[in-house]
Amino acid sequence: MILVLDVGNSQIYCGVFKNERLAIQFRRTSTVRSSSDELGIFLRGALRENGIDPDAIKQVVACSVVPDLNYSLRACCQKYFNIEPMIMRPGIKTGLKIRYKDPKEVGADRIADAIGAIKLFPNRNLIVVDFGTATTVCAITREQEFLGGNIMPGIRLAMEALESKTAQLPSVEIKPTKTSIGRSTIESIQSGLYWSNVGMVKELVQRITREVFEGDPPIVIGTGGFAHLFDREDLFDEVVPDLILTGLLEVLRINS
Repeated sequence: MILVLDVGNSQIYCGVFKNERLAIQFRRTSTVRSSSDELGIFLRGALRENGIDPDAIKQVVACSVVPDLNYSLRACCQKYFNIEPMIMRPGIKTGLKIRYKDPKEVGADRIADAIGAIKLFPNRNLIVVDFGTATTVCAITREQEFLGGNIMPGIRLAMEALESKTAQLPSVEIKPTKTSIGRSTIESIQSGLYWSNVGMVKELVQRITREVFEGDPPIVIGTGGFAHLFDREDLFDEVVPDLILTGLLEVLRINS
């Protein structure tokens, strides 16, 4: 069995693959101060609670956008699983041709998303929209060229910024709204968060398609924790919540 870890700014998203099938998935709030023991005890306990023997884990692959957690993560895998994990880093084989001015700047999570999309939808132009702590939009050609994309505040981050940086605006439940006009402060925040994201995704997908994919439309893939929030808006051709885990498994295969 293979343990796959996506270490984000807000959560650690975990999955276990058995014979290339995602058997379980679970999450943990990520904190920079997490020790290797805290991570190890959590992972082994979560595996047991989900019916997986921790000693059945034979490989670990991870991507991380929190560098301060990488040492604890590696030490956790060594101590609690007796495994040297493969952590995505610059120079690792991916099969992608990265067209960034400085390829080292591309986040490991965006690369894993792109590889997962290529694995599931080969020989197609792709746009991947990932709703994480930050919302990212990435464009990948059928020739496996990572062209770049966009990085914006995520929907929860935007809500938390309103709450923390204003005197009178409350925290609200993030949910779809039927109308664009809110009739209370809470409804106004909810509709603003929801429809601004709908409009943002539509505009960016249209512009990217026109600028680099005209005549050969891409498959638009939604992923991340809030992707299903927009199901009724017809923003995506496919929604694949575990896209990044699929990408990490493929990275492990490429480098084995």
